[in-house]
Amino acid sequence: MDKLELKGSWNEIKGKIKQSYGDITDDDLTRAEGKDDEMLGKLQKKTGKTRDELVSWINSL
Repeated sequence: MDKLELKGSWNEIKGKIKQSYGDITDDDLTRAEGKDDEMLGKLQKKTGKTRDELVSWINSL
């Protein structure tokens, strides 16, 4: 399973995610230390993508 490794500014990444999926909110992207899995679960429900697909996509932003 891939590991979520955020590069650059989290605010910039959040903006790109919200541009791609209009129904994703700031609340969905709330990220606290150790809460990556919870955030990814919310994104999985909204996007229909697997965890690995989301991790790869976010890491590529």
